[in-house]
Amino acid sequence: MSGQVSNNIMRARQARGYSQEQIAKAIGVSRPTYINIETGKKELTISQADALSSILRISIGDILGVADDTATLFDFIIFTDKYKQIILNALRFGADSDGKITKTKLAKLVYLVDFIWYYENSKPMSGMAYRKLPRGPVADVYFRALDEMEDDGVILREQKGQAIMFSLVEKEAPNGKLSKGEVNLIKKICKAWQGKSTEDIVNFTHEQLPWQICLDGEVIPYGLIFQEEPEKIYGPAQV
Repeated sequence: MSGQVSNNIMRARQARGYSQEQIAKAIGVSRPTYINIETGKKELTISQADALSSILRISIGDILGVADDTATLFDFIIFTDKYKQIILNALRFGADSDGKITKTKLAKLVYLVDFIWYYENSKPMSGMAYRKLPRGPVADVYFRALDEMEDDGVILREQKGQAIMFSLVEKEAPNGKLSKGEVNLIKKICKAWQGKSTEDIVNFTHEQLPWQICLDGEVIPYGLIFQEEPEKIYGPAQV
């Protein structure tokens, strides 16, 4: 297998936050076999390529390095720009009447939006890797994204007691990288949690199967949401 293909696979895995062992298990091979695939010592089968495409949420073209007219997940700037727009819209629709929201509650809203979108569409909205942390699932790049948006003057941060609060500088949030359906779902989920406490949403995510069955610090597979009961997916946004 070419070095480009093996490198593409490795970069996609690392971008998602998965270990070699996790991917090996997901595509049904041993860890040594997967390492041989990732180092170019073993050829990919068609079924393995299909499995990697699904798990890593990239196209076969991305794996093979085929150029096309669309941005791939390897373009990290584009990759994170959409995630930032999800955060900003969650802040817009989920903040309290004073326009502020805690950092923890904002993280949970973004997580719920991403996993509910996956539940409804069999693909994530952002594709970011979420880990099981003490206060609930959080994407690996969440804290850096907040720092960058604060540095860019898009959001404001302030300390309120023990909580860190965020608010939008502008009333509107950019959404050029989000579809109408994505914006509508963000609004639906965030409005349903508006006015509820940070502890309420933390406890809700702690009761969900994805958080409960994963180990501390482990990446939470999106597909686990399919095993959850509907009322534990939507919470107050259930229709």
